[in-house]
Amino acid sequence: MNPTRKRRLAIVISVIAAAIVAVGLTVFALQRNMNYLFTPSQVQQGQATQYGSFRLGGMVKAGSIQRAKDSLKVSFIVVDDQGAMPVEYTGILPDLFRDNQSVIATGRMDDARFIASEVLAKHDENYMPKELKDAMAKAHENRKIDDKGMGDQAMTDKATAPGTPK
Repeated sequence: MNPTRKRRLAIVISVIAAAIVAVGLTVFALQRNMNYLFTPSQVQQGQATQYGSFRLGGMVKAGSIQRAKDSLKVSFIVVDDQGAMPVEYTGILPDLFRDNQSVIATGRMDDARFIASEVLAKHDENYMPKELKDAMAKAHENRKIDDKGMGDQAMTDKATAPGTPK
C-alpha cells in the first residue's frame, strides 16, 4: 500500500471513530435527561420506580386541591381511569390549573406521594386565546369584504375583456 492510501485510510478510520464516539456521547446524554410520562395507575404498578425523575399525567380530582395558608405549597390528587396519585407542589400554579383539568407534573416519588418540581396545565384542543380569536374574526370579515369586492371587479373585467361579446 502506498503512503497516500495509508494516509487516506487513517483519516477515514479517524473520522469514523470520532463519529461513533460523538453518537455514543449524545445517546448517553439524552438518556440521562429524558423524562418519561406515566399515569397514576402505571406508577402504582411500579413501572416508574426505575426512573429518578419522571412526568405524571392525568386529571386533577375534583375537590382534592388543598392550599397551605402560609406558603405556596399545594396538594392535590391526579387520577386516571384506574388509579390515583397524591401530588405535592410548592410554587405558583398555572392559570389553567383547576379541578377536572388535565395536568402534567414533573418530579419524583417520595414514599407513596409524588413531589412535583413543575406543574403544567393542559387545555383542550378547542382553546383559542382571545387575541387570536379576535384577529381571526377580523381577518375573516376582511376576506368577506375583499371577496365581495373582487367578485364584482372580476365580473366587470370579464364583461369588458377584449374579445368577449357584449
